[in-house]
Amino acid sequence: MLKVKNVTKKFGGVTAIKNVNFEVKQGEIFALVGPNGAGKTTLFNIITGAIKPTSGHVYFKDEEITDLSPVKIVKKGIARTFQNIRLFESMSVVENVLIGFDNHYEYTFFEAMFRFPRYFTQEKKYKEMAMEILKFLKIEKYANHNAKALSYGNQRKVEIARALATEPDLLLLDEPAAGMNPKETEELAETVFRLREEKEKTVLFIEHDMKFVQKIADRVMVLDYGKTIFEGKPADMMKDEHVIKAYLGDIDAES
Repeated sequence: MLKVKNVTKKFGGVTAIKNVNFEVKQGEIFALVGPNGAGKTTLFNIITGAIKPTSGHVYFKDEEITDLSPVKIVKKGIARTFQNIRLFESMSVVENVLIGFDNHYEYTFFEAMFRFPRYFTQEKKYKEMAMEILKFLKIEKYANHNAKALSYGNQRKVEIARALATEPDLLLLDEPAAGMNPKETEELAETVFRLREEKEKTVLFIEHDMKFVQKIADRVMVLDYGKTIFEGKPADMMKDEHVIKAYLGDIDAES
């Protein structure tokens, strides 16, 4: 589904990503891990069009998307969440989700201004769809609550809900378990599995929580200083000498 080929990204004299290659298959849950500054978020930003690579190519469903804008990439079927939650805190939960449908609205500004029938029909349709997404994520009871009033874990779910509103085939999650307590992390793992099984989503995610990675990832790629040092099964990653030296040793030392 997603192919990253020989991608390099330089910021001035600093090489953030160097000749990275990997593929995410349809229906797969694929993890990107590595130390802070390894280039994981830079890679996410390249995939979603926020920044352009210095060299290399990105393909989605066998179509090159390297030079497409973020809006066009969303329309192709890729959506993401962010490490730092980016909700509209002055809006309700359901209003935040409705923003995700922005590219689907068919009424004109004129129709909205003068409240033509098509405006109300569309608004009703997408609000029902937003409520279905919230129900799937088991937070529909908070639909009319202010987004900033929710717990951290539920705010994460709202961000996922907004991404799902774009109707993606590939969902990118940037450190989804960060800051969550064990109960919230367990619920998140269940949500990711349900996204694949019930919604047929492919998931690519960045994460530092190795227990979470081992629990849900089919495959893992480890980056260190912008280079790939491992790709394979989570169980094999935990035994790899290069990964232990570059990354897992620091995690063990902190725990």
